[in-house]
Amino acid sequence: MPATPRSAPAGASAADAPPAGEPTLRVVAMPRDTNPFGDIFGGWLLALMDQAGGSAAMRRARGRVATVGVDRFSFRHPVHVGDLVSFYAMLDRVGTSSLTYLVQAWAERRDGSGIVKVTEGHFTFCAIDEDRRKRPVPLE
Repeated sequence: MPATPRSAPAGASAADAPPAGEPTLRVVAMPRDTNPFGDIFGGWLLALMDQAGGSAAMRRARGRVATVGVDRFSFRHPVHVGDLVSFYAMLDRVGTSSLTYLVQAWAERRDGSGIVKVTEGHFTFCAIDEDRRKRPVPLE
């Protein structure tokens, strides 16, 4: 029986389950996303994590943002062709002009064997105006 989108591997704790709520972004890993050895390319994951975090930051900043840093990035498990990968962006910190998000990627295995956290990292974005100058992040 295939895993449901909210399930974690058997015997896993709540910390091993995807965050509550809908993911910011969800994609299927395709053969075009592999390196020459047939493994999903880490840069593909990094780019999508940046996109997910940037989308969340843009909504919170109510406008344009630019990525200014990626911190504490780690790969935990591989992503396989055909896995459904969900990206979750959780606001970690708001500064005067910056926002930091913890972005996690979870892979739902195509063979139905479960869902695993494959990578996570902290992404910092700066709110910018039309002239690409930093601007304050609006208060809630």
